[in-house]
Amino acid sequence: MNKAAIIGSGIGGIAAAIRLAVKGYAVTVFETADTFGGKMQQFWLGGYRFDAGPSLFTLPHLVDELFSLAGKKPSEYFTYVRLDPITHYFWPDGSHLKAYADAAQFAKETELQLGVPQQAVQEVLAKSARLYQGTSDTFLHKSLHRLNTYLSADVLKALGCLSDLGLTTTMHAANEQLFSDHRFVQLLDRFATYNGSDPYQAPGTLNLIPHLEHNIGAFYPKGGIYAIAESLVRLAEELGVQFRYNEAVEQIITAGAKAIGIRTAKGTFAAEVVVSNMDVVPTYRKLLTGHKAPEKTLQQPRSSSALIYYWGIKKEFPELHLHNIFFSKNYKEEFKHIFQHKTISTDPTVYVNITSKLDAADAPPGGENWFVMVNVPHNQGQDWDKLISVTRETVVRKLSAMLHTDIAPFIEVEQVLDPLLIEQKTSSFAGALYGSSSNNRMAAFLRHPNFNSSIKGLYFCGGSVHPGGGIPLCLLSAKIVGDMVPAAK
Repeated sequence: MNKAAIIGSGIGGIAAAIRLAVKGYAVTVFETADTFGGKMQQFWLGGYRFDAGPSLFTLPHLVDELFSLAGKKPSEYFTYVRLDPITHYFWPDGSHLKAYADAAQFAKETELQLGVPQQAVQEVLAKSARLYQGTSDTFLHKSLHRLNTYLSADVLKALGCLSDLGLTTTMHAANEQLFSDHRFVQLLDRFATYNGSDPYQAPGTLNLIPHLEHNIGAFYPKGGIYAIAESLVRLAEELGVQFRYNEAVEQIITAGAKAIGIRTAKGTFAAEVVVSNMDVVPTYRKLLTGHKAPEKTLQQPRSSSALIYYWGIKKEFPELHLHNIFFSKNYKEEFKHIFQHKTISTDPTVYVNITSKLDAADAPPGGENWFVMVNVPHNQGQDWDKLISVTRETVVRKLSAMLHTDIAPFIEVEQVLDPLLIEQKTSSFAGALYGSSSNNRMAAFLRHPNFNSSIKGLYFCGGSVHPGGGIPLCLLSAKIVGDMVPAAK
C-alpha cells in the first residue's frame, strides 16, 4: 500500500489525512506538539473552558463533506447550530447593532439602528453572493497554479464577475462609495481581518467575504470549535490514519526531484506522498534546506497576528452574545498602527467571544468565559511584554466604558497568547495568523501553490498557502491537495 506522510495536525493536515486515506493511502501524521489541532486547541482555566484559536465557523458543509467521503453520517460525529444573531456590534458613540442571520432582518435592523437604507444593505449582500458564487469554484476550490484550472468552464463564470470584483480599488474605498454611514462602512471593512489584511490596502475583491456569514450563515459546533478537530481526528483514526505526537519532522527526504519520505529524531519514514501542513516559510527554511526556496513567495508581506486575553469573568452580561465587536473610533488609524507602525493602536477594536452563551458548561454558574482578541502586527522584534500590559489596560478601560461596568474586579482567571507564543506553539512564521496578507490585488496569485513544481510528490496545505487562512480555506487547501494526489496503487 502506498504511504503518505503529513507534517502537522492542524485542521488542514487532518483533512488532508482523511482525503488521502479515502484514496487508499496508509497515512501517518507527524505532530511536534503532544496533541492534534494546531491553532484549534482548547484548555481550561479553573472552571472555564476556552477555544484557544479560531472562534468563527462558516461553510460547515466542508466538514460534513469529509464524513460523507468516508461513508459516514456527519451528525454521528458532531453537531452544530446556525447562529441568530451572528454578532453584536458596539460603537464608541453608544450605537449598537445585532447582525441577525436572516439577511432581510439584518437589513431592517441596520436601517433601524444606523439609519442605513435596508434596500442598500440587501443589495450589497446580494452583490457579495453573486461575486462569491461566480468566483469561488475557480479561486478557492482549485489551484491557481495549474493550466487546467483556466481551461475549466468555471473560469467563464469568474470572467463575468471581473468588472465588479473591485480589483482596481481598495475594500474601504468600495464600501465608502456605497455607504455614507461610517459605522456600517466599518462593519463591512472588518471582514478584511478574516484573512489578516488591511481594508485600506486590500482590494475590493474581499467584499465577497460577507456572503459567507450573512447569506450562508455562521454556525457553532456543540462542544466548541475544538470539537471540529476532535471529531475529524476520530474519523481519521477510524480510517486507519496514525498520529505520531511529540515527533517533529526535521527533514523532507528527496531523491533527485522526488519526495520519498521524512526524517524525525526517531528515524526515517518512507512515503510516496509528503504533505506539509506546516507554515510554508519554516517548511523551506528548516525541512528543505538543500533545495532552492521560492524567495519571492516567502518574502511576501505577512498578515496580522493576534493578542488574546482569556478571561474567566465571574459575572454574566446579558447584553452580550457569542460574538461581540467593540469598534475603535478611528479604524484607519488602527490599521496604520498595525501595518505601518508595527504596533498596537491606543484605541483598538476588541473582539469578545463567549462560548458559555451556548455551552453553559464552559463557565461556572453565574460566570462567562471571555476570549478577548485585538488584531496586532506579526512579530518583528516588538517589546511584547510592554504591549501586552499597556493593551490590557486599554482593553479593560474600553470594555468597561462601553458596557457601563468596571470589568476588572470580575476577571477571576487569566491567560495570554501573543505573536511570539503563536509562532512557538504552531510554527506560524513571525506569529502571522494567515501566512501572507492580501494587501495587494495579486495576493491570491502570490500565495504558495499546493504543490512544489520541482519536487514530485510534495504538497502543501494549511493557512499559509493557497487559498488562505481560516477554517474554511484550510479545509479547501486540503481538498485541492486531495484532488491533485493520484489514487494509491
